[in-house]
Amino acid sequence: MITDVGPPSEGREGWLASQGGEKAMGETERRVPTGIAGLDEMLRGGFIQGSTVLVRGAPGTGKTAMGLQYLVYGAQQWDEGGLLISFEEFPQSIHRDAASLGWDLTALEKAGKLHLLFTSPQVLLSNLEIPSSPLNELLMTGQIQRVVVDSVTHFQRLTRDPHDLRRIYNSLVNALRREGVTSLLLGEEKRTTHLRADRGRLSFIVDTIILLRYVEIESAIQRAMVVLKMRGSDHDKEIRRYEIRRGGLVVLEPFKEQEGLLTGIPHRIAGPVRR
Repeated sequence: MITDVGPPSEGREGWLASQGGEKAMGETERRVPTGIAGLDEMLRGGFIQGSTVLVRGAPGTGKTAMGLQYLVYGAQQWDEGGLLISFEEFPQSIHRDAASLGWDLTALEKAGKLHLLFTSPQVLLSNLEIPSSPLNELLMTGQIQRVVVDSVTHFQRLTRDPHDLRRIYNSLVNALRREGVTSLLLGEEKRTTHLRADRGRLSFIVDTIILLRYVEIESAIQRAMVVLKMRGSDHDKEIRRYEIRRGGLVVLEPFKEQEGLLTGIPHRIAGPVRR
């Protein structure tokens, strides 16, 4: 279970204000906390309800763990239903990975608070276009508030035309927004890629972008996280360390005296020249 972040007795609004969120900012948008220690602080209390979030990173940076943590936390702490749509991992593998982080997905599934869907990009898009499909019926019941798609990179296999890909991305994002769910779209990057060209322009369609990076500092590999954009809200601009522990991701302190972190090969900022 996630125990390091949770709502106090005053409920969601009081907790958000304590995180620098809704009441502290004077905003009217409801916030959706992630349950990830440190990230909600960076987001000023959580994602804006109904927004679409792109989480980009290389394999092993913890994208799927972040998605699972977001769903489990919503189910356990806020009684919000979650849906994980996977194009590459069978439910058995997802259960195994979740158990290694301390989460029992079976209990949440039996309670109707978590749904796992293994499908293909083609079938998903087709189901979203059919109002009577089981997927649309599930979304329209209002039982689902949080959705994770793992991963949107698979849509690139459907077409080589960037205009067609943009149309596909728009169809996906618009379908999720229509139902009012707050969604995480997980996207793969190569380990050596530095802000690669965005084929399909997905970064322009989504509301929020979170980038996960490997960085080498003093011959050791560390993980770095940054919120690149958050439409309609202020957010933390610093690049922070994070770790994947039992219980999920934990965001730590910002990197200090380092430049070039997003390239993966940072260097120390030179101090003043002594005379």
